Amino acid sequence: MKYISDFPYEVEVVEDWIPLSDGTRLWMKAWLPKTEEKVPVILEYLPYRAGDWTWPRDSERHPYYAGHGYASVRVDIRGHGNSEGVPGDEYDAQEHADGVEVINWLASREWSNGNVGMIGISWGGFNSLQLAYLQPEPLKAIVTVCSTDDRYDNDVHYMGGSMLAVDMHAWAATMMAFESRPVDKRVWGDKWREQWVGRLNKLSPFIDRWLAHQTRDDYWRHGSVCEDYSRINAAVMAVGGWFDPYRDTVLRLVEKLSAQGKNVRGIIGPWSHQYPDRDLRPGPHIDFLGETLRWWDKWLKEEDNDVMDEPLLRTWMLDGYEPKSVYDEMPGRWIAEREWPNPAFEARTFLLADGACCPPAQDQNGKQIARVKSPQDVGQLAGRYFPFGNDTDLPVDQRPDDGRSTTFDFPLSKPLQILGNAQVNLKITTQATRGQVYVRLCDVAPDGASTLITRGNLNLTAREGRDKVVEFPAGEWVDVTIPMTGIAYRVPEGHTLRLSVSTAYWPWIWPQAQNEAVEIDLAASRFVVPERLAHEQGSAQEELDKSVVFGEPVQPPLIDVEYPEEGRSGARRPERLISFDVAKQETLIQVDPMYGGTRIYPDGLHYNEDAVERYWINWDDPTSARTEAQWRVELTRPDMDWEASLTADTRIRCDEKNFYTQSIVECFDEDEKIFSKTWEETIPREAS
Repeated sequence: MKYISDFPYEVEVVEDWIPLSDGTRLWMKAWLPKTEEKVPVILEYLPYRAGDWTWPRDSERHPYYAGHGYASVRVDIRGHGNSEGVPGDEYDAQEHADGVEVINWLASREWSNGNVGMIGISWGGFNSLQLAYLQPEPLKAIVTVCSTDDRYDNDVHYMGGSMLAVDMHAWAATMMAFESRPVDKRVWGDKWREQWVGRLNKLSPFIDRWLAHQTRDDYWRHGSVCEDYSRINAAVMAVGGWFDPYRDTVLRLVEKLSAQGKNVRGIIGPWSHQYPDRDLRPGPHIDFLGETLRWWDKWLKEEDNDVMDEPLLRTWMLDGYEPKSVYDEMPGRWIAEREWPNPAFEARTFLLADGACCPPAQDQNGKQIARVKSPQDVGQLAGRYFPFGNDTDLPVDQRPDDGRSTTFDFPLSKPLQILGNAQVNLKITTQATRGQVYVRLCDVAPDGASTLITRGNLNLTAREGRDKVVEFPAGEWVDVTIPMTGIAYRVPEGHTLRLSVSTAYWPWIWPQAQNEAVEIDLAASRFVVPERLAHEQGSAQEELDKSVVFGEPVQPPLIDVEYPEEGRSGARRPERLISFDVAKQETLIQVDPMYGGTRIYPDGLHYNEDAVERYWINWDDPTSARTEAQWRVELTRPDMDWEASLTADTRIRCDEKNFYTQSIVECFDEDEKIFSKTWEETIPREAS
């Protein structure tokens, strides 16, 4: 990382209010270039508290843009951080309406040239796309990072029609803790407590809304730009990482928008759920600020640069690696595609009947049949759904999970380069009317180590569409298709390509109540991978690949934030702990999300945060699944004699018919409890 402070423009930081038409004010922090000329505006629009939680991250990019002649603005959405109002649902109509007003307000400032761009990662990447979908006139370009175009099937809620236990729960708990935090006394003065209590009295847990919509209904269609890509007129730079769960969105945006003649470019690197220049694992990282500056210069300053001469899609091809939970840098190389999908790719088909099956297939009425019935704790080695660059994020050796699944092995006599989305086609039967099939593609080294390449899931009642529940015809043979998440991965020569099939994947997928085996007709089942063929030396494609060169990451100097826990041996609990109660036949996975711990900011704010997630399941009982998340947050300003704290606990359990949720929030002004509420809901299991 190179840190620079010598920019073309001097920068000043301004905190102010943005007035909305209903009288609500949103709090903004703006980095402005000192100049008499009118400049374009770059907006980042988030609930994640510019005054504390994202301050370090914001300081890594907004001063850079301002130093290059842009007004770079960070706004807290309504009801979050220091903004007025009460929190709403994620990406709700109010957030969108406010966002359009903010864009128009920024475009109308005396220092603005009228052109606005949006940048954001995760939530900010989502609403960048969603506001582009609404077509506010000043919004000319966006950079959307680690975001989704499909809120139902490619977000934190559902996957393949199944409930995502790991992040349906964890992110709902995280947002409950965010929504419960106070405004800052530095900004609000003596009115801080009144504003906080007003918010708290309007709280409503996300988890209850999300569980009430178990199929892809209008609730999820709202904010899903995949409903109509033609509505996006702003130029789109879509960025993701192969270890981020949203990476398929980059592939879809590049395909759909380019087919309509839209201005779009895509980059997928070897990254986690982070901006590509942040010093967080894995790398290698790139000069993301330089790349985006060229994008802004083209679309917001209307400079005639070569940014659209870049290949449509630039990706990092992972090279077969040993399974470990963390890497500083992933092995591989940059490659490029001028069109996507690339018609030169080969659909490589592997027939399950040709693979070595374990346990061995059985003859049944003249058919070769593989039987799949997994222990409920298969999936414990999946790694983190949202890798953030921590020590335990990535999937470790898959052999234990492979051993409790049904596997099909295909030795490779030459390397295999996969780029895109693999797909599994199975002919199956089961005596149940509901169930799930989870598939994993692994690279097995000669020593037996199994590296996870990609994976996919299908809720059997969603096989005819994610918008409906169609029970499985028990005892009948049915063809099903299971899409797998996109990947770029080179399996080395002499390795084995393994397909692992299981009926459980905890804690990623919440188990169905029925627990019957699934049988596979091997002669009628296969999986297909998109193979990127090797190119001859000196070929046009090889030269195109070699042309992909990114600079080293550059950022402004870091702000002076103290992290008191750094350097303390054993100061925190283990990041990921898996334990077995043999007498109860129960597995417990405990996770510390490691979002940041204790911080002391340059303005004197002391911020302390602690969170832990727990996931239990009995080995043979799918209705034993239960989860818990506990958050503790404290904000203090010693110089202002101010101390506010909260606890936020969220729990989910189930039986055959229902989910049961419990959310508990307690808030304190110093030692005085000023708010306490428990929400409990019973939600019918309609699809999950």
